[in-house]
Amino acid sequence: MRLLITGGSGLLGSSLAEIAVAEGHQVFSGSCHHSPEFGAAVRLDLLEGEEVERTIAEVAPEVVFHTAALTDVDRCEDDPDLAWRTNVLGTERVARAAAEAGAHLVYVSTDYVFDGLRGMYREEDRTDPVNCYGRTKLSAEGFCDFVARTSVIYGARPASGKVNFALWLVERLAAGEEVRIVTDQFITPTLNTNLARMLLEAGERRLAGVYHMAGATRVSRYGFAVEIARAFGLDEGLIAPSRMSDMMWRAKRPRDSSLDTSKAARLLAEVPASLAGSLRALREEIEAAA
Repeated sequence: MRLLITGGSGLLGSSLAEIAVAEGHQVFSGSCHHSPEFGAAVRLDLLEGEEVERTIAEVAPEVVFHTAALTDVDRCEDDPDLAWRTNVLGTERVARAAAEAGAHLVYVSTDYVFDGLRGMYREEDRTDPVNCYGRTKLSAEGFCDFVARTSVIYGARPASGKVNFALWLVERLAAGEEVRIVTDQFITPTLNTNLARMLLEAGERRLAGVYHMAGATRVSRYGFAVEIARAFGLDEGLIAPSRMSDMMWRAKRPRDSSLDTSKAARLLAEVPASLAGSLRALREEIEAAA
């Protein structure tokens, strides 16, 4: 299939492109600021409507995977206009161009569409985001054929000049540095390669609707950090417990935005992975990359 991936140089987009290329798909990786490592590079800036329309028309994809977004939660809060133009209007442009090309649109959303008061949210639960980032991602869901909500993506390699949480933690602990991690925020952390394979299956099968595609294990941020330390044989004593109220976050975060992934586990061949299995895979991927 001819596939176009927005955010093709990002943590998720690059993994999706690598896996899709390996499976024999013709992949076009859209990017704005960083050169994609996998697939044919094409210029795609969500803020440039004519460019989005022209690129998608020229590529003529069968499936578009829309992974690009402004994901910095505090920056979205500080600049809601930029967040809206990128995450909502940008997605609307991608959706319109994808429809004109006859492409199926797979969109990556977030657990932050929920208020975090309960956790283990199912697809049909009421959405009520508590910050600008969550509101923009929720507003864009309605433009898309398939919506995959996910949570705290991590992976074996830096992407777009950024180091994800798992790599950051491994580097700090390996250097003997203490880190402060919150104990009162709960998530379902997601390995990028597991998510990429689920997304690729959804695109290949032209699935529609909303699916929660995240890791299968609910855990606190602190618990996640401890499990990473144990998986890599690092000193978990360097992980100092903290509270959300101690953090200097400008945007409010949901306390428990964990996702119930039972629908994906029931209907997909590539199922959401457990935290233990994901961390084993992460270590193997890091060792292979080295």
